[in-house]
Amino acid sequence: MKKKALLILSLISLVLFSCNNDSDDSEFADYLVARPLVMSRTEFANSVDVIAPLPIDESGKIYAYQDYIFINDKYKGVHVIDNSNPESPQKISFIKIAGNVDISIKDNYLYADSITDLIVLDISDINNIQIVNRLENVLRENVVFPFEAQIFEWENIDYENELIVGWEIITERRRIEDVAQPDIFIDEAVTANDAGGDTGQGGSLARFKIVDDYLYAVDSHNINVFEISDLENPKDLEDIFAGFDIETIFNYGEHLFLGSMRGMYIYNISTPATPTFVSEFQHGTACDPVVVDENYAYVTLRGGNFCGATESGLYIIDITTIETPELMVIYPMDEPYGLGVKDDKLFVCDGASGLKVYNKSDIPDLEQLNHFEDIVTFDVIPLDNQLLMVGDEVLYQYEYLNDDIRLISTLNLN
Repeated sequence: MKKKALLILSLISLVLFSCNNDSDDSEFADYLVARPLVMSRTEFANSVDVIAPLPIDESGKIYAYQDYIFINDKYKGVHVIDNSNPESPQKISFIKIAGNVDISIKDNYLYADSITDLIVLDISDINNIQIVNRLENVLRENVVFPFEAQIFEWENIDYENELIVGWEIITERRRIEDVAQPDIFIDEAVTANDAGGDTGQGGSLARFKIVDDYLYAVDSHNINVFEISDLENPKDLEDIFAGFDIETIFNYGEHLFLGSMRGMYIYNISTPATPTFVSEFQHGTACDPVVVDENYAYVTLRGGNFCGATESGLYIIDITTIETPELMVIYPMDEPYGLGVKDDKLFVCDGASGLKVYNKSDIPDLEQLNHFEDIVTFDVIPLDNQLLMVGDEVLYQYEYLNDDIRLISTLNLN
């Protein structure tokens, strides 16, 4: 009898606890919390090094040059991969660069950002990479905020002796009423192929672009222009104010196409040292990259969080008259990131919804050729002979078929 009474009391207690817990739980929610990664200024000045391969922490942008693939480890540096055999790529080394998110390469010289500094490395001997130059404070507004975060916490930083070199983002449960909107004004934050000489190729999320003897590096507001005819000694030319919330850059012919959270800006580089504004296409606030092929620009917009309230989608813009770009059609997407074009194919990285492949020969009508589901996709580079894609710490390589693509290898970066 006593055992039954104890059992009944236990059940009553469990029910009461569950009810109270449900009530309390409604007052809480999960939030993405960003905390700065801090480094002393002395350590930062000596932070570039080449070491043995490491597991990747957070795969970022991808870059291809000759038989090599370079994959950014967000805020930490660059993983170097030998891709002479695409069916079996091999890790070679890791280039430590504090605060790095972008690179570009010409004639065996690699240019990388390290927060506000521009680093130059000689990669002519891939097994003996050398640091040859460091231009300090030339990328003056090159501060990248994690727009996906909902809460920023960055108290108690000694700005005289310390630098923010990146961000750590974790999910934490917080009481809803205690979570205030972050006091960050986004305008004061950041986020065709390289041409001329033996240059590499970046994806659509790139903020660095080499065209002939010039390196263009966009920050949140400006086009930072560098003359690189002397590859070891870039000349820092006058910055060009280009707009707000700029995140990506793409080159097609004599024009630069800048993707921003507000729209697409087009600049003429017929006088390469001084890009001049041509036109813009405005859209609702969203994170977006852009690629261009012939008379059309393809823009993916990703809504949500600090990227804005715009619904996610693929925008196709007619740039036949480049002074007046016009929207042709919008295709709904889930959470698109990078995209690329190759001949009649259009590739869209739709985040956790996978890689989508389209036939774009009949614009504005797209025919979906394939949908690689159950993979997380971030950025893509269509090369002459194969397609490179990175997402969720995995490098994917595909070969082109007449009306599709086929997976040829994967490399786990962890």
